[in-house]
Amino acid sequence: MNIIHEDCDPTLAKDTKLPYNTYVVEYTKENRIAYDITMSSSAVEVFDSYYDKYKKDFKFLKQTSGRVNPKLWNQPKAKPPKKPKKS
Repeated sequence: MNIIHEDCDPTLAKDTKLPYNTYVVEYTKENRIAYDITMSSSAVEVFDSYYDKYKKDFKFLKQTSGRVNPKLWNQPKAKPPKKPKKS
């Protein structure tokens, strides 16, 4: 499991440029609602991790609007080859 955004704005979960295996997690932290965006191979792994950490303060988890293949996410874009100068 990888935390992409910790204690963030929940509207970040609407970003379609996130991987499709990301989840937004809502929990109570220091008497306020907090949100994390995490990436994992399964929702069960995210649930287990957050439930173990926050117990009754864990509220819910939901898949984000991400559409990108996780293998292709966050990779540098290939630069086009340089054209030789004409003399």
